[in-house]
Order: sequence, then C-alpha cells, then structure tokens
Amino acid sequence: MKRFTFDDKDAFLAKLKELLASGVPARRIQIVTPIPVHEALHMLKVPASPLKFFTFTGALTGFVAGFALTIYTSLSWPLITSGKPIVAIPPYMIIAFELTILLGALASLIGFLHLNRLPSIPHILNPDETGNQYVIFVEEDQ
Repeated sequence: MKRFTFDDKDAFLAKLKELLASGVPARRIQIVTPIPVHEALHMLKVPASPLKFFTFTGALTGFVAGFALTIYTSLSWPLITSGKPIVAIPPYMIIAFELTILLGALASLIGFLHLNRLPSIPHILNPDETGNQYVIFVEEDQ
C-alpha cells in the first residue's frame, strides 16, 4: 500500500486530483485527514450512507409494534371503565413513541456494525501514525 503524507491541505488535494486523473480508481484510495475535507469526498464520489434505511425500518417496526401491542392487550383483557372506549389511541401513542425510539436506535446500532463489517478489523490506524497530517493510502495492484 502506497502512502502519501502532506502537511498542507492544498498539496493533499492536488495529489488526490493527480491520482484520480492518472486513472487510479477511487475505490482503491483511502484518505485520513485531521479535519473534514469535503472537496476530497466530492472528488472520490463517496456515496451517502445507507444507515438511514436501517434506522427508518427499525423506527417503523417499533411504531407499528407499539400500537399492535397496546391494542392487542386492550382487546384481549378489556378494562371497561366509565363507558370509555376499549381502544383509545392517545394513551397508546406514548408506548408507540418509546418503541419507535428504542427499535430505531437498536436498528441503527446493528446497521452500523453490519455496514462497517465489525467486529473484524483488519488494520487499525493509530492516530499517532498520521498526527495532524493529510494522508492518502493507495492500494497496490494484486
């Protein structure tokens, strides 16, 4: 793996542009920067994370499960008091909200672990290796 280290953001961006212009595929380039460099992400065409779909699916599941649980419980063991309806939506919204947050957060955690292929970590980058420098790693042809 080739390593290019720079102290200057402009030199880093120039080398990255040069590598991409020379035909190196963006999927073979990894960058490490001390601060977010949005220009580099645009040059590498980094796609948006699909994590939002895990979160949405978990939250929707929690919302439906919250209402299903409370409605099923009320219909199975009705507590008829003062002629009030057996199924009343406003109090059930609390349970639905809580399960929405719970399952949304758990799905986000599971999605995060899945998308990052954790817990197997082939190469851990120590922050002391790069310091406050801009680094470009280019994978070699095999």
